[in-house]
Amino acid sequence: MKRTPLAPRRAAPVHAFALACWLAAAGAAAQPAPPKFPDAQASDPVALGWMIGFPPPPDKVIRRDDGSSYRFPQLRWSFSNYRRLSPTSNVSRGLGAPVPLPRAERDDLDAVSFQVLGSEQTMTWGQAFYANYTDGVVVLHKGRIVYERYFGALQPDGQHIAQSVTKSFFGTIGAMLVAEGKLDENAKVAVYVPELKDSAFGDATVRELLDMTTGLQYSENYADPKAEIWNHVRAGGLLPRPPGYTGPQSFYEFLLTVKKQGEHGQAFAYKTVNSDALGWVIARATNKSVGLNLQERIWSKLGAEQDAYFVIDSVGTEFAGGGLNTGLRDLARFGEMMRNDGRFNGQQVVPKAVVDDIRRGADKAHFAKAGYALLPGWSYRDMWWVTHNEHGAYTARGVHGQVIYIDPKAEMVIARYASFPLAGNAALDPTSLPAYHALAKHLMANPR
Repeated sequence: MKRTPLAPRRAAPVHAFALACWLAAAGAAAQPAPPKFPDAQASDPVALGWMIGFPPPPDKVIRRDDGSSYRFPQLRWSFSNYRRLSPTSNVSRGLGAPVPLPRAERDDLDAVSFQVLGSEQTMTWGQAFYANYTDGVVVLHKGRIVYERYFGALQPDGQHIAQSVTKSFFGTIGAMLVAEGKLDENAKVAVYVPELKDSAFGDATVRELLDMTTGLQYSENYADPKAEIWNHVRAGGLLPRPPGYTGPQSFYEFLLTVKKQGEHGQAFAYKTVNSDALGWVIARATNKSVGLNLQERIWSKLGAEQDAYFVIDSVGTEFAGGGLNTGLRDLARFGEMMRNDGRFNGQQVVPKAVVDDIRRGADKAHFAKAGYALLPGWSYRDMWWVTHNEHGAYTARGVHGQVIYIDPKAEMVIARYASFPLAGNAALDPTSLPAYHALAKHLMANPR
């Protein structure tokens, strides 16, 4: 597990190119040039001295209440230290001994090269580590750790916020409940949560929640300060509220305010609020919190090294849309379990039929309507992103670069935590997606 202090200089121009790709993908060709940010080394939170000292110097203090925890470069520290800034709830790993991941580390992966999406430029896996502001990455091949590397504030025994990778955990749990007959995927949400009857979710089905084909008045445009996503997370207390705020005081209160726009079941539209609605449905169907569902159904069965934890709102509700924090190797364990048809640590954690359903994906035509220029031919199923590439890869994705990438054909799992300056994955995809595929092909061609 390496912590490399210096970045290859050639990574910088590709990073700038990735920002340009983000603007193009967002339809922003006529907007000003991409914002400039300090590179990975210049924004290293340890080198910058954030939150060091008792107390830290005033100019090195990071707070949730003033919004500094979500400003760049401060977020490079806060993403690895959420428990110090926000109320949280624990997800126990159980009382058994951790199950070690076997190691077979390789020294040839940093040199694997790939072509940046939308460009004739090439870069290497090692350069992409810095270009994507990676905080940590673990690569498993055939269940063995072949690559592990950390940077910045994240340590091997630390935890990092998974952001929207969280959604894939609850999409999986929701699909498990459907398979068990505890949820009817064709039933209306209001059957399980009557409080949502008059909201946009009331006449949506559980399946439409799982695949995010709901018609909602809700913007996930992270570049728009007026987008509903910001009101959503403010309601949950993740960001500071303006003076005189009188809006919703919790995640569930916010769900009651969401209005319908268009028709359900017509198109994929990525909206975090669906995950919190699904979380409420899961909690009602099981009479257990989403955190306890995760603990009992998945986390305590993985032989995890660490407890996980959730960011919670003022009444203790876990943020099912993006509040999970885990150790990096434990995130890789979850991915490896999914790669192995839901089986891990000597037990069937997730039914194989559920994993198969996720891998098959959903309606590509529905997905295409969302306009993801960098993700042609993809679909979205049970809150997983399905590539439909020649390797059958599928992935859990979170803002600022969080990922679990599963390549069944290559028998490879990648777990990455990052703190990229921009939220949207379109900024990282040009230097991430081809890197994952190149690494998979290299591992297949060069087995050890």
